[in-house]
Amino acid sequence: MKIEGEGQLLRVFIDENDEWEGKPLFQEIVKKARSEGLAGATVLKGIMSYGANSLIHAVNKQGIADDVPVVVEIVDGSEKIKKFIPILDKMVKEGLITLEKVNVIAYRTSKV
Repeated sequence: MKIEGEGQLLRVFIDENDEWEGKPLFQEIVKKARSEGLAGATVLKGIMSYGANSLIHAVNKQGIADDVPVVVEIVDGSEKIKKFIPILDKMVKEGLITLEKVNVIAYRTSKV
């Protein structure tokens, strides 16, 4: 797979404890993106956030949190991202989904 030039970055802001069919939502989004043939996905775990409900989610001094923020980032061409959005819309019941243009400089692997 080769991606160069203009692409799209899809970001999904959710909570770590969010679920899809009894499994962690962030894991299921990544698995679904892979099964749909998207170029790649990364999950980033945050330490503090708040959203539409204005509740602050944060890691405490002991490094423990009940429900920390998670961001799933997916990059691919606009057509593949466009096809994935309706799937994502069904999976994400609460959260924020954003989309922006990106310029892909390199997308490489040494593994086949």
